[in-house]
Amino acid sequence: MQFVQPTPATSWNVNSATLWLRLGLGIAMIPHGYDKLTHFADYQNAFMSFLGLSSPVSLALTIGAEFFCSILLMLGLLTRLALIPLIITALVIVFVAHEGDIVGDGSAGFLLLIGYLTCLLTGPGAYSLDAALFKHRALS
Repeated sequence: MQFVQPTPATSWNVNSATLWLRLGLGIAMIPHGYDKLTHFADYQNAFMSFLGLSSPVSLALTIGAEFFCSILLMLGLLTRLALIPLIITALVIVFVAHEGDIVGDGSAGFLLLIGYLTCLLTGPGAYSLDAALFKHRALS
């Protein structure tokens, strides 16, 4: 019965949860960015032009977010900074590419958006390079 009872927010619980959330979000997004990176020439002219940017520029910014910022997120390095392009990308996925359809084709993007916003609010946690390099105090 202990499993169904409320668990206190201990330092270990919260820091472990932030680590798993960061890793899961990164693992979910990196393949999308890697595919675009390795097939840049194939996608560059057919990719969506966003906010007046050319298709190749939009594609490059998307690769930067989906691949490189996801790696930073997984490492917990410059976490909140890396989340900004990821949040923008998720917003575009949900509200532009899938026209706000959060229960249909845009549901995966919506879940990523919720995860990114959660990471932005909680921070990287103690099990991150940010904590090691910048001596952040974790939840105690």
